[in-house]
Amino acid sequence: NKTSIDKSLNDLRDKRFLTADFDKVSQIDLTAKKQQIEFQHSKDAWQIVKPVPARADGSQVDDLVQKLRTAKFDIASGDDAKKAASAFAAGTPFSDVKIVGASGTQDLQIRKNKDDYYARSSVAEGAYKVANDLATALDKSLDDFRNKKLFDFGFDDPNKIEFRDGSKSTTLTHTGADWFQDGKKLDPAGVDNFVEKIRNLAAVKFPDSGFGSAEIDLNITSNDSKRVEKISISKNGDRYIAKRENEPELYELNATDVSDLQKAVADVKPVPPAPAKH
Repeated sequence: NKTSIDKSLNDLRDKRFLTADFDKVSQIDLTAKKQQIEFQHSKDAWQIVKPVPARADGSQVDDLVQKLRTAKFDIASGDDAKKAASAFAAGTPFSDVKIVGASGTQDLQIRKNKDDYYARSSVAEGAYKVANDLATALDKSLDDFRNKKLFDFGFDDPNKIEFRDGSKSTTLTHTGADWFQDGKKLDPAGVDNFVEKIRNLAAVKFPDSGFGSAEIDLNITSNDSKRVEKISISKNGDRYIAKRENEPELYELNATDVSDLQKAVADVKPVPPAPAKH
C-alpha cells in the first residue's frame, strides 16, 4: 500500500528544523523585535557581542538553544503542504535565527499569518505550521537575554568582601566557617544578610549613560580567591548607576536595594561576648 510506504518514509525523515550538533554551535544570530542580537560561545559560556558587548544570562540563552534543538515539524499531506507554503509566503517576518557551528550555517525563518506561525528552514524542504511556544521563544529583545545580576559569584560563599561607602570602609574575610573584621569574629547572621543583599543586586534598566564619580565601591573575592569582581556605584539624582570594572555596560539599580545594602553593612557586628560565669 503506497500510502503506508509514504507514511513510513516520512516517519524515517529527520523532522528537526535544525540538524546541527548544538554542542558545537559557536554563534547564534537572532533577529526579532526589530533587533539583531549576536551571541558567541567561548570558555563554556555565552556572551552577547552585538548590538553591544554585554554579559548574557546563560539560562535564557540555554533555553533558546534547547527550543532550537528540539524544534520539529509535522510532515503534512500534499494539500496542507501547499497551504503552509502560501501562508508562509504571505506572512509577516516575525523572527529569523542563524546558527553557526562545525557543520556550517543553518537558518530558521518564522513568519506570522493572522494568529498562526509558519517556519521554513535551510535544511528542510517546504514550509510548516509551528507551535506558538517556538515562536514566543524566539520573540525576545536584547534586554531579555542580558545578565541583570551585578555579580557572578552566585551561590558561592565569598572569600573576602571590601565595601567603601563615602569615607567609610569595611573589609570582611572568610576563614573556614567564620567571618572576621579587624581580627574579630563576626556574628554570622549579620554577614549572611549582607552577602544576600550583595547577591541580589540586579539591574532594573540598562542605561546608556549617567555614571558619575563612584560613591560606593564593592569588591568581592570568591572561587577560592580566583575570581575578583569590582563594582562601582554612582548616584545620579535619585538614581543609582553601577558599573563592573573594565566593562562598558551600565546597570541602573533599585534605590531600595542600595539603601538595604547600606543598612545591612551597618548590621554586621562582632559575635557578642559570652556571658560571664558566676
